[in-house]
Amino acid sequence: MKLVQQLKSWIIFHMLMGYVFVASGLIICFLMLCSSVVWPFNKHLYRKIIVYLAYGHWALFIALGEWWSGSDCLLYCDYETLNLVGKEHVLVVMNHKYDIDWLMTWILAERFGMLGNCKIYGKEMLKYVPLIGWAWYFNESIFLKRDWESDKKTIEADLKKLTDYPDGFWCLLFPEGTRFTEEKYQSSLEVSRSRGYPDMKHHLLPRPKGFILSVQNMKGKFPAILDLTLAFPKDGPKPTLMNVIQGKSITAHLKVRRIPLDSVPVETDEACSVWLRDLFQQKDKIFEDFVVKQKFEGEPYRIPRRWYSLSVTIFWFIVTCVPLFRYIVSVFLSGTLLQQMIFIAVITIASIGVRWMIGVTEIKKGSHYGTEKKTH
Repeated sequence: MKLVQQLKSWIIFHMLMGYVFVASGLIICFLMLCSSVVWPFNKHLYRKIIVYLAYGHWALFIALGEWWSGSDCLLYCDYETLNLVGKEHVLVVMNHKYDIDWLMTWILAERFGMLGNCKIYGKEMLKYVPLIGWAWYFNESIFLKRDWESDKKTIEADLKKLTDYPDGFWCLLFPEGTRFTEEKYQSSLEVSRSRGYPDMKHHLLPRPKGFILSVQNMKGKFPAILDLTLAFPKDGPKPTLMNVIQGKSITAHLKVRRIPLDSVPVETDEACSVWLRDLFQQKDKIFEDFVVKQKFEGEPYRIPRRWYSLSVTIFWFIVTCVPLFRYIVSVFLSGTLLQQMIFIAVITIASIGVRWMIGVTEIKKGSHYGTEKKTH
């Protein structure tokens, strides 16, 4: 077992996984681009195609988490919520404290058959991130510039398009706007106290504008909000993508509460803002309880993993690695020195590129959004 764990830490395997991710992603994104010709004639067909294509690439992340590292997620919710998860349009309201909160949410979505139907509210720059950002774009995620007048039009237009989506989907929203760091927390605390709001220990002050506009546009069309609070036990490996890639098993605990959307007040922006702040006060207490007990209240459900992600990953390894290995053999057995040097250079550049994409997920490489001084 120790030998297997040591092998998982070898960079050669990480580079191979990176190659498969890039090669399969290029194929998937090309097919998504080709599928765009369907949109003017049949939006529902286009969306179904994109869902399967997105799954065909994102399944690699799931296999990395579930099958390579053996990571797991424990779900805490009531039985009624459990029976409805994955069967309806929902706005998923999440905390944003970790490098891989998105990955563990994707693993949960996969276990309920919702992975290809996950959409995000993300920074505008994310849609330019090669492969995964491009896929989010084709999958109709909502990208924001953090310029309210522009973002308001974007949210209204994109949600209007999504309301006739043929299948249930998850729209993932981080109302805090950025990942939790100590610097951002102190800035958030300063703003919160200046406005007379109660302190929170584990969350940033949520930014209400996008949430308010989303709820107003979803009323009557989306049945519920899924309030998702995610935490990791302190005795496990640090929850980073690099640790997952190195094969370290990480267990996420997810507390999920289903809140009927009709119960959210939208009569005034202030009423909705107060509701959101109250929700995060509740999340903060829930998280604090986890910190003390290292589990959420109640007994967790362990939703079994599915074989689809592993099957898709094996398929991509066969399709992309067989020609790669043939090429490597030909280059080093009969290729010129120049060809060999070019190959080594390409591998080096590719490894740097994969590391850069991993860096996008790291808290220390995150944006400075939330640290700027507020003037209002």
